[in-house]
Amino acid sequence: MGKGRALSFVSSYRLRVQRRRWLIRAVRKRRDLTSVENRTRAIRKTDVLLFCTLRNEKVRLPYFLKYYRKMGVRHFLFVDNGSTDGSAEYLREQKDCSLWSTQAGYKRARFGMDWMNWLLLKYGHGHWCLTVDPDEFFVYPFCDTRPIQALTDWLDASSIKSFSAMLLDMYPKGKIGAQTYLPGQDPLEITSWFDSGNYSIQKNARYGNLWIQGGPRQRVFFADQPELAPALNKIPLVKWERKNAYVSSTHMLLPRGLNLVYDEWGGEKASGLLLHTKFLSTFDAKAREELDRKQHYNASVEYRAYADLIQDQPELWCKWSEKYINWRQLEILGLMSKGNWA
Repeated sequence: MGKGRALSFVSSYRLRVQRRRWLIRAVRKRRDLTSVENRTRAIRKTDVLLFCTLRNEKVRLPYFLKYYRKMGVRHFLFVDNGSTDGSAEYLREQKDCSLWSTQAGYKRARFGMDWMNWLLLKYGHGHWCLTVDPDEFFVYPFCDTRPIQALTDWLDASSIKSFSAMLLDMYPKGKIGAQTYLPGQDPLEITSWFDSGNYSIQKNARYGNLWIQGGPRQRVFFADQPELAPALNKIPLVKWERKNAYVSSTHMLLPRGLNLVYDEWGGEKASGLLLHTKFLSTFDAKAREELDRKQHYNASVEYRAYADLIQDQPELWCKWSEKYINWRQLEILGLMSKGNWA
């Protein structure tokens, strides 16, 4: 019994040390960032904030901003990592956006998380903070009728400080790239299909989070090595405190308790989804660019898998694919839950 407690204490101590290390890294990596447009003085105490790292995503930005503004996000904090397509110039014109730029290596900043941790540390304390990529669209219970502040108010009242959202890969029916995506267009008009099953879940003993894999990327791009498929578990919405730090993307964070976004006793906690709209007509060029840059996780294994098949214009749609309707459909399918939020 005593030995078990000692091991638990040692593990907890190691995680505290690791968290401090990530925070120190974040403070050091702030030197990578150059302020282009800092409008953070306009942030109010009750504002929900969105944090995002991007490169060459101008075509996606008009709808991305429209979607999250309608949801109730009040201020956006972007890091532009060397865009050449006018993304930075576009964001400078947006009055609710603050922008930092960097030419530093994405990989050397722990795939951008050092930059995000710094901005969260500097500006996120005391706010509900949503950290997403430009191709991710957050869906939560009642999102069609209630703003995100309704969700965060309920989370505050329930003393819940983090909210999970599994990444749900969306894809078109037919070949990827067959339909041209236009600026300002809702990407779900094209990528309107998803896998309703085909997911595996394991518990990460060290961090306490769930590790989820599956969906069309595992089914098509990682069929021979399913264990290498991208992780789909994310915790993008957090009531931020200065002691917090993301460990690996938004898959998990510290303190460890923020990863316990599920009920171990068989009940259901409220959860959402991130609709992942990667597979548009922009996918081919984006995948080749990122493969050439070699700035992604595990020697860019994900983008090497894409490159091996992309020239054949693969189809992700299959006879088991479901067409997206709304969040209620996703709850019925067991992909998200409203828990006890009525």
